[in-house]
Amino acid sequence: MSWMDIVSLLGGLSLFLFGMKVMGDGLEKAAGNKLKRLLEIVTHNRVLGMLAGVVITAVIQSSSATTVMVVGFVNAELLSLTQAVSVIMGANIGTTVTSLLLSIKLNFGMLFAFLGLILGVMPKKWDGARQLGTVLIGLGILFEGMDIMSSAMAPLQSWQGFRDAMVTVDNPVLGVLLGALVTAVIQSSSASVGILQALAGEGLISLRGAMFILFGQNIGTCVTAIIACAGTNTTAKRAATVHLLFNVIGAVLFTTLACCLPFADWIATLAPDNLRLQIALTHVCFNVVTTALLLPLASWLEKLACLIVREKVEPKTEMRLQYFDERIMATPAIAVEQLFKETQRMGELALDTFEGSMACFRKWDDHQAEEMKKQEEVLDFLNERITSALMDVRGQELNEQESHLAGKLFHIINDFERVGDHSMNVLDAARLKEQEGVKFTSKVMDELENLAQRTTGQLKDALEIFSRQIQNPARLAVIEENEDAIDKLTDELRDHHVERLKNKKCSAKNGMIYLEMLTNLERVADHAENIATGGNQPQHPNENEEEDE
Repeated sequence: MSWMDIVSLLGGLSLFLFGMKVMGDGLEKAAGNKLKRLLEIVTHNRVLGMLAGVVITAVIQSSSATTVMVVGFVNAELLSLTQAVSVIMGANIGTTVTSLLLSIKLNFGMLFAFLGLILGVMPKKWDGARQLGTVLIGLGILFEGMDIMSSAMAPLQSWQGFRDAMVTVDNPVLGVLLGALVTAVIQSSSASVGILQALAGEGLISLRGAMFILFGQNIGTCVTAIIACAGTNTTAKRAATVHLLFNVIGAVLFTTLACCLPFADWIATLAPDNLRLQIALTHVCFNVVTTALLLPLASWLEKLACLIVREKVEPKTEMRLQYFDERIMATPAIAVEQLFKETQRMGELALDTFEGSMACFRKWDDHQAEEMKKQEEVLDFLNERITSALMDVRGQELNEQESHLAGKLFHIINDFERVGDHSMNVLDAARLKEQEGVKFTSKVMDELENLAQRTTGQLKDALEIFSRQIQNPARLAVIEENEDAIDKLTDELRDHHVERLKNKKCSAKNGMIYLEMLTNLERVADHAENIATGGNQPQHPNENEEEDE
């Protein structure tokens, strides 16, 4: 085998992988986000969840991609572990479609590529035809890559060293290990099965030897999901573990079957004189039978995964996104929904931080003050991460409603972050009050308490309106009326303070803390109004000045 043959083999593999990606991307785009929403609809039933995994993987032509997507959904708390297990099982069946396509002896590569090119240059109004053209081009490239790999492997027939090596794959353990290693390196079971079929097409490997490699390839494909679960939560790691357990159990079962029974002879009778199809049928049989056996035992697989991956207690103030995962960025509609949930979480945290800071002002508590400070740091983190994710997702294809929501979130997360900043100002005033031993009269405390309660109520109402996406004009009018009342009350309290200063009933230190509290409570109410109205309110007077401080 010459260096040019090796280059041709690598080039053919590159075309195969590229064609598979082009075809999968085209199919995914043609199907739209409805394909991904299928997961949310049918995963409440194990059988339907399994069928969803089959359909999605058959479309995007990669069980690894489906499993990584599922790991991302689990990490974002969009799917439970129970729901994920059935989808993962179905993904293993769906990936067999590629091997069945490659078992066809007719060369459709050039025809598919030509038809794809014609459809691809259609007018933009025929978007469906253009997307189908992309699919056909990808399929054509995939077939051509397969043919190039087969031609590059032909010289191996006369190489005695390769013949000797192929004898060793009849050893079940070595065959499984070889298949797992090759697939782990390529990170595509479809591609590694394609290489195996190319070898078979040139008569370089027996069906028995190919079977053991095939069983190992199913284990090797788990590497992608295992790598993808790095940095995810415990449930996502368990989902990847279930994927590995499924394929290891299947490999052990079928390796034993192939060693103890004439399994290869039985497969050969199904497709005489077509070793490529025999390998594809073995692939189908492996995944269908393993799924049929393990789907009823899915709960036991979950328990085993839970034993292997122990629960990790995560603190409330841990800095991570709970509902969003970068792996779902390819699904813009769901990505926007998950970022909406993250913003809701941010709002609840902002409200809790404000209420905690006010509690410290009423009665100082070192431990609670430290917790509020940590929560404000989480708010800053969420603001940065959600903003970055929104910038990425707005570059994707969104419908008008999704695009509008993403735009609103940009403004609202900033308002929630500013509520956190004002809460820290309240906390600083509370700390100064404690350190300096400042005492307020009951009348002054009642004034501040009245304003604080109105502001808290305004913030709670705004959070409810945002979370439920309430568009009732009457409800929004109440928010605006309350905001006007809070502004009026703040002005009155400032006037009262001026009178106390004139009558020398207030010290400079007390006055500084009192005015600081009035300013921050009023600003929190301003941001609450922005949140309720979707972040579209004009900026309030002097706000620019404060933002720059």
